[in-house]
Amino acid sequence: MAHKHLYIIIIGCGRMGSLLADRYSKMGHSLVIIDPNPASFSGLSSDFSGFTIEGDASELSVLTLAKIAQADIVITATRNDNINLMVAQIAKDIYKVPVVLARVYDPKREVIYRSMDVRTVCPTLLAAEEFIRQTEMGA
Repeated sequence: MAHKHLYIIIIGCGRMGSLLADRYSKMGHSLVIIDPNPASFSGLSSDFSGFTIEGDASELSVLTLAKIAQADIVITATRNDNINLMVAQIAKDIYKVPVVLARVYDPKREVIYRSMDVRTVCPTLLAAEEFIRQTEMGA
């Protein structure tokens, strides 16, 4: 079954953002990844075939440069919950991006994102659940 070709913008090019960018590129999707630190782009593999933008994704001019109005998906994957929330809200409310996903470290904040129709991935919660699952399997 063929996958739909998507235009994806990823905010943050740390370990998570670069891994996502590499994988989505390998799947044949069009990508833009935004990070304020140009050195962060060195973490991208040879699989990455998209564009990089050095800049602050909370600035509308940077999002405009990334052509956010055409994006199918925006993923906010920075290490900062406040930036992830702000950019996710901008993507959803101003640019009407159909699918917005945000990394959120504080599980208590997930309800805020969900109230804005932003999907979340909480590494803290996922790791805690996996630790519990593995300890319940026996030592």
